[in-house]
Amino acid sequence: MFKTSKLKKVVTMVLALALIVGVCGFKGATPVSAAASKVSLYSSSVAVASHGGRTFEVFIKTTGNASNEKVTVHYQFFSGENWKDTEATYVTTLSDGSKIWKAIFSSFSCEYAIKYEADGSVYWDNNNGNNYDGSVVIGSAPVAADRLGYQYDYKNYEIKAVVKNFGYNKNVVVRYTTDGWKSYKEKTLSYDKTNNDGSETWTTKINVENVASGDFEYAIRYKVNGNTYWANYCGDNYDFSYCIHH
Repeated sequence: MFKTSKLKKVVTMVLALALIVGVCGFKGATPVSAAASKVSLYSSSVAVASHGGRTFEVFIKTTGNASNEKVTVHYQFFSGENWKDTEATYVTTLSDGSKIWKAIFSSFSCEYAIKYEADGSVYWDNNNGNNYDGSVVIGSAPVAADRLGYQYDYKNYEIKAVVKNFGYNKNVVVRYTTDGWKSYKEKTLSYDKTNNDGSETWTTKINVENVASGDFEYAIRYKVNGNTYWANYCGDNYDFSYCIHH
């Protein structure tokens, strides 16, 4: 479900100064057998930082009940440089017992993989040996909001939802408030395109003229095959900050 509290979220640019691990590319690394999906990219978003860099916000899903867990993102800051690690922080536990973690880091190389250490074992998700580059919006998540580029039409805020194509007949709706959840409305999104990974992008626009930034929040509901899924920024809801500029 969605959280009905008024929260501000700022995606902070972080230059993660961490361990130097490895000297060259990472595509040759072998994930510990899928045992399967002990760790996976859940969803991700990218914002343009200064001087051509990019700030990555990566949500990671882990399964199992390990007593000693550590999740890190292994990335290059500049192409050709040593790889670095930035540690992810725990966010929430889903209804199926899996856990969601979040890592934020900045990079000019835009290449990363995910490492999960649990009870003495190490697992990797490196996108089947190709690494991630920021182009994947949803991994194992059923639905997520896509972070927007510059908003030139300030009166109409664009909503983009990326959904797993679980079935032909589906319903994608945004639930939003313009008064800090004193009330809310819903609006249906329309199909926009099918992405390279088979996921679909659905869109709509909401009139936000004269709406204060702290009063606008939204979450996305996805219904398909009799199931309902929510994307609500892991409980914080999305808001104006989920675009590069407004």
